[in-house]
Amino acid sequence: MVAVNVGVNAAVRVGSVELAAPVMTAAGTAGYGAELAPYFDLAEIGAVVVKSLAAFEWAGNPAPRLAPAGAGMVNAVGLQGQGVEHWLAHDLPALVNTGARVVASIWGRSVDDYRQAAELLAAAPTDVVAVEVNLSCPNLEGRGGIFAHDPELSAQVVAATAGCGRPRWAKLSANTDRIVEVAAAVHEAGAEAATLINTLLALVLDPDTLSPVLGAGGGGYSGRPIHPVAVRAVWDVYHALGERLAIVGVGGVASGWEAAELLLAGASAVQVGTATFADPRAPLRVQRELLAWCAARELAPAALTGLGHR
Repeated sequence: MVAVNVGVNAAVRVGSVELAAPVMTAAGTAGYGAELAPYFDLAEIGAVVVKSLAAFEWAGNPAPRLAPAGAGMVNAVGLQGQGVEHWLAHDLPALVNTGARVVASIWGRSVDDYRQAAELLAAAPTDVVAVEVNLSCPNLEGRGGIFAHDPELSAQVVAATAGCGRPRWAKLSANTDRIVEVAAAVHEAGAEAATLINTLLALVLDPDTLSPVLGAGGGGYSGRPIHPVAVRAVWDVYHALGERLAIVGVGGVASGWEAAELLLAGASAVQVGTATFADPRAPLRVQRELLAWCAARELAPAALTGLGHR
């Protein structure tokens, strides 16, 4: 295994979860298992966050599902997947064999769907160190599908997922001006951390057909252009809640400085997502850049959390 640091202590803590390094993959961008293993040592980064899983098999949205949008990307994959049980039996073993720490992401159409997915994960090995509860995917049918726009409903989901038997991180949406309120609600319901942020609601039209480019119509916008939105969300939640709720920062991270920026705003760790589509080694490259940035300033990544506020 390649050493994870360059002269600094790379370890970070997200709630009760200790990670050997500060950078993770982001859900939906690194597959379900060891898909990125041919490109870098998955054990070198903090954790691999897998694509969101439901308690059931789900077909997802019609094609096309991805399209470039300026400097970013719009997607409406629609949470396609074969479900938690299939993942436990067929995808997780190969990922565990890489030595990676794993964070499972779950979703549902109802509170009970989330409960069932969480309870199925109770049988997962200890390599699954946390469960990220995806409350914010904007690609379900209808705007009402975004649980993270409602503090009470978000809290109900988090409370219902306690059966997973491990720490829960609530993945929230910046498509609402109630993000601080939602973060406080999920914390009270049992979430150890909030993952900020998911994609932004978006729509791209085709200049030839004059219709939406995605098969589902609208989708979620991601990539470097949303990074300032993520920084603001992390900043606001940390300012309001401080160290009571850990934060995982995600959104438009493609360099070590962008990772550091999220830490300075209040995150304890970061995730790299869309950058992986262009460069499968992006999570490791960003981590190495971040650690080099820290080493030049004789600061550990853990010491950066919230430093921008002080």
